[in-house]
Amino acid sequence: MMKLNKRKKSEGSFKLKETILPASALPISIVCAAVIGLLIIFFILHNASEETAAAAYPEISAAQAILMDAETGEILYERNASSKAYPASTTKIMTALLTIETVENLKSDLTQKVKIPAEAVGVEGSSIYLSPEEPVTIEDLLYGLMLRSGNDAAVALSCIIGGTQENFIEQMNAKAKELGCKNTHFLNPSGLFDENHYTTVADMALIAQAAMKSETFKKIAGAETWQAHREPDKYNYFYNKNKVVHQYDGGNGIKIGYTKASGRTLVASAERDGQLLICVVMGAPDWFNDSYKLMDYGFSLK
Repeated sequence: MMKLNKRKKSEGSFKLKETILPASALPISIVCAAVIGLLIIFFILHNASEETAAAAYPEISAAQAILMDAETGEILYERNASSKAYPASTTKIMTALLTIETVENLKSDLTQKVKIPAEAVGVEGSSIYLSPEEPVTIEDLLYGLMLRSGNDAAVALSCIIGGTQENFIEQMNAKAKELGCKNTHFLNPSGLFDENHYTTVADMALIAQAAMKSETFKKIAGAETWQAHREPDKYNYFYNKNKVVHQYDGGNGIKIGYTKASGRTLVASAERDGQLLICVVMGAPDWFNDSYKLMDYGFSLK
């Protein structure tokens, strides 16, 4: 049988090797063009993402504003949050908080009647028209403070709880520091304008956050109306001036304020699906719409 010989590879045959040029061998112009192209793409994408985020923020009129998740303390939006502002009647949040804490710490009862001190009669500004020595429950004073925004109720509570207005104001400032407020100074329990009576929206959010942890405070601040237990000829029906509790879905408080010097101020809160938001706007001509827009934005993030 004939054997077939395997054909040997010719020694002259060769294998083509893949040749890869190192980057250093590429022309500098090509490398530069590639780098510049990548940088351009990066900046386009980066700016686009920033513009998209900015576009998501609502347009508001407020000079200062902040939006907080009350449970976590996370700040969802802020504008000039640490700038000095005048709180007007949002001051009464602190007045109510201190009153409730003191009464509860003393294991006393909000339905107990107290006599109205002379200092609380005829106080400037909004009023529930208290009379000297009139017996009024602390509960009625708190509702008159938060719903009707009675300055006389604020003075009455400060004298009853603190012994004197001066002592109570010291307690207000001490409580503000305890809560972590960095630029807040109270001079009165009502919020009447004074250049040395000031806060920031960031600080007021902390005060509101603490207040809304109290179920008693939350119930009072979120009430739409209240029927006081005074003599029939007295001012007994309090309607909440804070439209948030009447108009906004989930709105549950907490306080409005206004003086010519401070402008319109509003601390608002709303709860949906277990998430509680606190919104503070100051120097806000369109105070309620500003708050609604910010809280809508906050709820949309969840």
